[in-house]
This record gives sequence, C-alpha cells and structure tokens, in this order.
Amino acid sequence: MTDALLLERTGAVARLRLNRPAIHNAFDADLIAALTARLSTLGGDDTVRAVVLEAAGDSFSAGADLNWMRAMAAAGEAENRDDALALARLMRALDELPKPTIARVHGAAFGGGVGLVACCDVAIGVPEAKFGLTESRLGLLPAVISPYVIAAIGARNARRYFASAEVFDAQQALRIGLLHEVVAANALDAAVDRQIQLLLRAGPVASAQAKALVRAVVPQGDRDALDGATADLIAALRGSPEGREGLAAFLDKRPPAWAPKKEADV
Repeated sequence: MTDALLLERTGAVARLRLNRPAIHNAFDADLIAALTARLSTLGGDDTVRAVVLEAAGDSFSAGADLNWMRAMAAAGEAENRDDALALARLMRALDELPKPTIARVHGAAFGGGVGLVACCDVAIGVPEAKFGLTESRLGLLPAVISPYVIAAIGARNARRYFASAEVFDAQQALRIGLLHEVVAANALDAAVDRQIQLLLRAGPVASAQAKALVRAVVPQGDRDALDGATADLIAALRGSPEGREGLAAFLDKRPPAWAPKKEADV
C-alpha cells in the first residue's frame, strides 16, 4: 500500500489517513486506486465496525493533484473518461461501504475532497475548515462527485455552488448539510470518538445495513449508468475549448479568457 494512504486499526475501528500533506492531500491516480482497494478490503472485514476518514497536514483534501490535472489536460477524451470512472468507483465504494463512516474534517476540502466528505455517513469539522466546488472556474463541473454532493446539500444549494465556485466556511457547510457537526479544533477528536461510541452501541448488522436501507427508500436509479454519464460529461468538458483554456490558465497561474478584466485593465 502506498505511503500516501495510511491505515491504523484500534479494535473495531479503522482509520484511513490521506498522507500527502505537502500537496494538501490532493488526488492522483495512485491514491484513488489505493483508497478504492483499501475500502474494498475493509468492507469485507467482519472485525471492522466503523471507518474514520482523516488526513495529515493542514488540509483535508485539495481535490485533484496539479501534475495529475496537467496530464489529464493533455490526454484524449477516452483516457479522461477512464480516469473519471476510476474516481467514480472510489466515490461509490465509499458511499456504499457496508460500514458506518466518519469524515474527520480538520482543514480545507475542495473539489473531490468535498466529494469524500459527502460520501461519508457522518461528517464532523472545525470552524477553520473551508469548502469549495471550484471546478467551474476551470470551465469544468464536479460531475463525478455530483450525485453524492447533491444528496448531502440538496439540489438548490448544488445549483448555487456548482455554478459560482465560491468558497464557503464550516458554518455554511453545517447549514446546508455537508457537515453534521462543527466543533473547536481541540475538541475534534473527542467529537469523533463520541460518534464512534454511538455507532459501536448499535447492532453491527443493523448499522451496516442502514445506508442500504436509505438507498432502497430513496432510489437513485441505475448507478452504473449514472457513473457512465458523469464520466462522459467530465471527459467532454476537459476536452472542450473552454475546459482546455480553464486548465491551461490554472496551470499558467493566469485568469482564463472569460474572466472579467480588473478595472485597471479596462
């Protein structure tokens, strides 16, 4: 298993820690594959009762890794689709994991990092945490993570934040449903531990089946088809003139062509 992902077991609780602090725990293909594989293993382990998803360093996850984005900007639509499907498999594995999951959000989460938070059953964060679905600034959309983010924050909020790409704070994340609880940084571990103890008091089978019950009561249609559709969309956007300009501008650290000029430039 890559050093970018660490596993710690304490009794029936497994902690998965994103461990790329120098780049704010950003995703690349290797981390996506490692996290997907580890979730599959934990899902089949009868000795695991709860999984905590956490991260090292200052941030929870900044989303896509810069070098990975650069490679995807140069790739064709088919390769971008395969890449998007790998991310879709990760999000679905976390969302459908037959164990209760807790996101310990100690710092900023952007893009795919928001997707990870949304996929967890319980999300607890600190007041200093910031959140953003900033893909539209690049001429893209948070397509692959959209089913999970929309389920967490609702369609109306998704329409706002998908379009505006604005950054919002932990209190707003709490108001719209992305976080369940906001606690001081020095109380975060205690809050996570309290939630773990509540989960461990529940019947193991009932606890594991809780999210399956919700999926049955709130049908989400053909999830395979949805994964394919969102992968198709992001692949097409990445390959479009707007997407290529947005990614190029981001990598060049300049405003994209569609951004308003500053008053001094007018």
